[in-house]
Amino acid sequence: MRRMVLGTAIVLGLLGLMAQGQELVLKGSTTVLPLAQLAAEAFWELHPEVEVSVRGGGSGTGIAALIDGTCHIANASRAMKPAEWERAVARGIYPFHWYIATDGIAVIVHPTNPVQELTLEELRDIYTGKIRNWKELGGVDLPIVAVSRDTASGTFEVFKKLVLRGEEVRAPGALFQPSNAAVVASVAPSPGAIGYIGVGYLNPQVKTVAIARDPAGPFILPTPEAVVASAYPLTRPLFMITDGFPSGIVLEFILFILSDQGQRLVGEAGFVPIRPGL
Repeated sequence: MRRMVLGTAIVLGLLGLMAQGQELVLKGSTTVLPLAQLAAEAFWELHPEVEVSVRGGGSGTGIAALIDGTCHIANASRAMKPAEWERAVARGIYPFHWYIATDGIAVIVHPTNPVQELTLEELRDIYTGKIRNWKELGGVDLPIVAVSRDTASGTFEVFKKLVLRGEEVRAPGALFQPSNAAVVASVAPSPGAIGYIGVGYLNPQVKTVAIARDPAGPFILPTPEAVVASAYPLTRPLFMITDGFPSGIVLEFILFILSDQGQRLVGEAGFVPIRPGL
């Protein structure tokens, strides 16, 4: 009986066998991970002869695996960097980005935190260490604990571009976490904590903060409507990256995630489908 291997499962078989459609390997973004798992389960029901493996590890890890030839599809919450393109082409890999969903990076705090909204500048000042106490933002007298994704994360790369604008995380005692779930786990029990995650990981354990581009507002929550309209300031595309235009089972999987059924799974995972009405 064929098996479907998810999460941290060990990939079995040689890539030569994989290329024949015996196994399909996806690796990368922890943001895309729950969507990739849902899609893998549904795809396996249609193709029980194919063993599907889905791993996290971060966008950078998935892209490196695609370049190294150890996965068929790199899940990424950011586009590839120029240096990654150069390494790929040098290895004979010609990446093709498939836009599969839209995501918002949600800013989260403890549910008891009275702060309801932040500007991008205030958020940047928190993570660069200029603002260190919630009372500076109208909150209680409590030190801020900044929780960030680690540098292998596509979410971190997008946050650095849109919020930090190239600056480094210098908040005292900042915590760097390897996954969205780990960020939630750090923020949920800590009244002074703040973090950022893909909207697919939002849950009642944390509170979402409305974000504005400038003090004049508007302050916007990462609702599906705000994300799809790019009204929410921290909106980004999600990708699955292949080596060139794929064929065989890899192409079938990509076409599946872009199909009506696949795009409905995008919504189930908490993201915004690329086509309205699904």
